[in-house]
Amino acid sequence: MSASRRSGTTDELGPDEPERDGPEGSSGGSEGSAGGSDLLAALLDGMDAALCAFDADGVVTHWNREAERILGWSATEAVGRHGFAGWAVRKADAEEVEARLMSAMDAPGRQVHEFALLTKDGGRVLVRTQSAAVRGPDGKPAGVYCAFSEVHAQIDLERSIALSEALFEDASWGVVLVDADLRPAVVNAHAARALGIGRTSVLGRPLGDLLAQGVEELESALTHVLAEGAPPAPAEIWVSVRTPEGERRRCWRCGFVRLASPLAEEPVPLGVGWLFQDMTEAKQAEQEAALLRFRTNQLHRAARAAAECDDPADAATVHLDFALAGFADHALIDRVAGGAVADTDADAEDSGPVRLVRVAVTPSGAPGPSLLGGEAGLPVRYAEGHPALQCVARAGSVRADAGSMAAEQARAWAVGRQWPADAVHALCAVLRSRGRTLGVVTFLRGAGRSAFERSDAVYAEDVAVRIAAALDLAAVLGQRR
Repeated sequence: MSASRRSGTTDELGPDEPERDGPEGSSGGSEGSAGGSDLLAALLDGMDAALCAFDADGVVTHWNREAERILGWSATEAVGRHGFAGWAVRKADAEEVEARLMSAMDAPGRQVHEFALLTKDGGRVLVRTQSAAVRGPDGKPAGVYCAFSEVHAQIDLERSIALSEALFEDASWGVVLVDADLRPAVVNAHAARALGIGRTSVLGRPLGDLLAQGVEELESALTHVLAEGAPPAPAEIWVSVRTPEGERRRCWRCGFVRLASPLAEEPVPLGVGWLFQDMTEAKQAEQEAALLRFRTNQLHRAARAAAECDDPADAATVHLDFALAGFADHALIDRVAGGAVADTDADAEDSGPVRLVRVAVTPSGAPGPSLLGGEAGLPVRYAEGHPALQCVARAGSVRADAGSMAAEQARAWAVGRQWPADAVHALCAVLRSRGRTLGVVTFLRGAGRSAFERSDAVYAEDVAVRIAAALDLAAVLGQRR
């Protein structure tokens, strides 16, 4: 395209254009005429495309350096020859080639042709030409100019343009061109959907306006690419996208390429090409699978360690200690005062309120094994509606948390429920064995952890089954003694 755009210069300065007064004349001995000729020569030689021109008789009048580079014939050797016959084209093809080139004199606009030219050393080069008529002062055709380039170079250019257009229209992953100021300059449709905003609305905005989290990591990666070049492998970046519906947590697998101008002698960074694909679902499935494997291994290790305990009560605390790893910060076991409660007893109208005795608790200071207690049999002062009491009443798991309370309010919330002061998330799982409710195991998390989810409740219930079996066995052995 640049070749055809520049070759239009010859429309204004045709080979048969008469002498003009002033610096724009193309012939004559004046200083202005010489300057115009020098300017024309500089323009022709500076073109990226090869260019030659013919007068109305088919004689070569212009030949630039790019044409010399492609074919090997210098301007001195080319200018003044009649057509291409015998030197730039095989004699057998000369008539056809000349006819196709000179036909541009009578045709409107530009004509595009492909044919083989001969190099000075005897080789052949397939070129693509664009030819058009050169008009004289009277408006009549005075000659033809022809811009040409090697076909493979033209095809490479067309492929690059086609690839660029496809990426920004039909690609199934996000493509963003980020300028040197780290602002989006071009965005494809997929990326606009991922960012939750229109394609034109994204342009020129700081990344901090589009992302709530992950901005620093992304900008650091872009800055590194501008300075050092593309990284050797894709990077996975977790971000929170700002949308009208709220923030969305996403994981993007990102690739980066540095863009530099091909027209500058020294590499001039134009920005960064950022390609990304949403990997959130796959990443979450991968994390869930890894967590499930870890918890399964913990249950297996806990069972083996508990089997070596002489006292079943110690085995219960072993299960508790193994469950804490990566799961919670604190845990405690409360047992129903006066023995296990059968389902029929719990439904009886004359049954009093359930009271719980704390029998084991993890240390809240220095780390260590859970401590057994409750020998005195004094009930824990749980207020009505406490999550542990709800857990016993429902015979199912109960979750509770301090929500968005201030630090002092959250501390009072935990202390009021007889939990460590730094607890903000709680999960109570019922202890059931032989159709009876033995008590409750409570897991607690601090403010640095997320709230308990349904998958956490399933794991807590698995642990509770093992703790309940150990406590039930301890009670049976105690009765026999």
